[in-house]
Amino acid sequence: MTITATSLRAKFATAGVIAAALALASCSPSAAPSAAPKTEFNIGWSIYAGWMPWPYAQQAGIVKKWADKYGIKINLVQVNDYVESVNQYTAGKFDGVTVTNMDALTIPAAGGKDTSAIIVGDYSNGNDGILLKGANSLAAIKGRQVYLVELSVSHYLLTRGLETAGLKSTDVKTVNTSDADIVGAFNAPDVNAAVAWNPQLSVMKGQAGVSEVFSSAQIPGEILDLMVVDTATLKANPNLGKALAGIWYETMALMQRQDAQGKAARAAMAKLSGTTPEVFDQQLKTTFLYADPKAAAAAADAPALVSTMTKVRDFSFSKGLFKGASSADAVGMAFPGAKTLGDPAHVTLRFDDSFMKLAADGKL
Repeated sequence: MTITATSLRAKFATAGVIAAALALASCSPSAAPSAAPKTEFNIGWSIYAGWMPWPYAQQAGIVKKWADKYGIKINLVQVNDYVESVNQYTAGKFDGVTVTNMDALTIPAAGGKDTSAIIVGDYSNGNDGILLKGANSLAAIKGRQVYLVELSVSHYLLTRGLETAGLKSTDVKTVNTSDADIVGAFNAPDVNAAVAWNPQLSVMKGQAGVSEVFSSAQIPGEILDLMVVDTATLKANPNLGKALAGIWYETMALMQRQDAQGKAARAAMAKLSGTTPEVFDQQLKTTFLYADPKAAAAAADAPALVSTMTKVRDFSFSKGLFKGASSADAVGMAFPGAKTLGDPAHVTLRFDDSFMKLAADGKL
């Protein structure tokens, strides 16, 4: 398998990106600022199995169908660098973007950009894993150098894995390695521990003597992939949220089908992501898609989401990703049912279940 930078969800935020985001706002408002109604919107996306329904929907005319229904125009814009797509959203170039829950928190929300997660699309269910050479137990990682993309979801996975083994972050030493270089680095004889995501993960697991000792399947629901939209834009233009939900769930229903049409849709998504249908289907097997809007809304409403985001924000704060903040509570989050986490006067990340519920109730 050939791995390229454009075929991955590069799930990390550098300190420079965080600093740039924080420079956008010196304080975080408790309510979203006002925005004007408009009819044309730009949504950024990057290549990852769980996000390929978006460009496919554009290619298949599903985006236009739903945009026309609400009298708007939606432009889906591919950005080859995932971090850059989130950074551009944070800077105001995009009205929405595909992003992980951790990066939604640490880039736009931590930078003061009020952001609403309107679609909980999927969670990693084995797409991310910890690998060891010459051992089949996570306990054997103690004292090793672990190669990974630091301050990333991989770093978060490592921390959660260590917790389950009764170990601390200080029991290992991390070696920052880019997603483009990690397969080559793990090939070196003296490198015996790494954390990676697919498709690199599957390539690295294929080496002789390598065992996957922990994966995201053991922390289901913690590494989430979202569609987020600028809160002020959404408030002024609720039809954008309705159209996006309509696009997503129509495409989900199509790609879940096991007939010729479903197979053709998945094959088209594979081609758009630069891989084969077989490889794409393997990636989908370790991606838990919330194809049913009722299930997605339930995930957004569940107490488990608050627990997950508590873990994510505590990890992020411990790694200095809330630059200049004195506590993990500095970045406020809001959840369905008026639940909040952190400072309720400075909420900048909101999990909005309303559009998923409209889809579930057939009211789009």
